Amino acid sequence: MMADSRFFEKRGPFDLATVASCARGSAISKDLVLTGVATLQTAGPSDISFLDNRRYLAFLGKSLAGAIIVHPDLQSDLPPSAAAIVTIEPYAAWARVCALFHPESLVSPGVHPSAIIEEGASIDPSCEVGPNVVISSGVVIGAGCVIGAGSVIGRAVVIGRDCKIGAQTTVSHAIIGSRVELFPGVRIGQEGFGFAATAEGFLGVAQLGLVVIEDDVKVGANTTIDRGSARDTVIGAGTRIDNLVQIGHNVVLGRQCVVVAQVGIAGSTTVGDFARIGGKRQLPVT
Repeated sequence: MMADSRFFEKRGPFDLATVASCARGSAISKDLVLTGVATLQTAGPSDISFLDNRRYLAFLGKSLAGAIIVHPDLQSDLPPSAAAIVTIEPYAAWARVCALFHPESLVSPGVHPSAIIEEGASIDPSCEVGPNVVISSGVVIGAGCVIGAGSVIGRAVVIGRDCKIGAQTTVSHAIIGSRVELFPGVRIGQEGFGFAATAEGFLGVAQLGLVVIEDDVKVGANTTIDRGSARDTVIGAGTRIDNLVQIGHNVVLGRQCVVVAQVGIAGSTTVGDFARIGGKRQLPVT
């Protein structure tokens, strides 16, 4: 099995028609029951696999998988024993099928006894609040959220519906949309790196903006996003930010962007929609 049941919830089995429908692909009707997902190299007769990157084409004809998700151009290359689930987007289909067999853990509503909830905080009763969480006054947290162990949510922060805040995360000076996921160790809303040099030494410049994270954003572990100074720092809807990224104050990052690990974006930089930023890049002010 590709996914260890000690760590990942497992569902199934499912018949071929159900899996094909979930994948949004087409398959010739066949009496086949599938019990799990696996790679082409490790799959057995009751597993489903996929091929998207042609670099792995050599493994396709040798696979023992019971069903394989493929592009129409590769359907004829499948071994005779495998049922084809055909789609023009194999990787997206694979994502849907993996979620079918291994859905995300359900929210367990409730507040752990060790959590500290200050007076004036509003937490929807459907939320899960973990051990040693601190939620400050004026915070508003929408339905279905999970706040991981040891996280700190600062005063007046607003968090939308169905968000996941990973363990040991801190959030301050922020407005967060719905279905946002912050992985463990993320730092949101801290003071940006702004100061004036004077004859007496450095003089801090007030950082009076917020961090605005729009809907459906994911932020990787140990990434930091500074709050704005002269304007808000904004992360556009649907954007994916990898681990260990630094985003400076006043940055505006567009919708559906991808920012890979160890990128640094200097304060006041503006990035348009659908941008792709490769790993270890440094973006100056633009």
